Amino acid sequence: MRKIVFLLGLSLIFIACKGEKSKTEVEVLDQSTPVSYNSYGEKISPENSLTNAEALERYTSLKPGDTLEIKFASKIKSVCKKKGCWMVVELPEQNDVRVTFKDYGFFVPKNIENTEVIVKGKAFLNEMSVEDQKHYAEDEGKSEAEIAAITSPKSSRAFVANAVLLKQ
Repeated sequence: MRKIVFLLGLSLIFIACKGEKSKTEVEVLDQSTPVSYNSYGEKISPENSLTNAEALERYTSLKPGDTLEIKFASKIKSVCKKKGCWMVVELPEQNDVRVTFKDYGFFVPKNIENTEVIVKGKAFLNEMSVEDQKHYAEDEGKSEAEIAAITSPKSSRAFVANAVLLKQ
């Protein structure tokens, strides 16, 4: 009986710690008040982040099969409403990038649209299959007609993040 209680207690501790996020505070150069971030994945700092315009420049230099390790700041346009397992962040001129998380190792909250974010990881071009496009469309809550209209693969910008900072 003691072993069962011990294992149950230990399991609860692991479960409670798994979803834990950390907060990082940094001084912003042009303000006197610290900025707080919720951190997901690996630990990073907001310093030396590219702007979303600089990130778009880096994407334009990529060819299919290339990857580039970068860290950039942007704004979240949409997020997976089922699990928080992906998000779409804005790049200039209606050029968005879909961000997934390394090894499905962490998720972000599901209600973070229009939040400022810093992501660090691998940027690349992706040929998205019809099946994947339909899956993402379902996650976004699109109608059956919109999902049925997806009939061909699509080239897109993609990013696999190993670290995310969400501005509070």
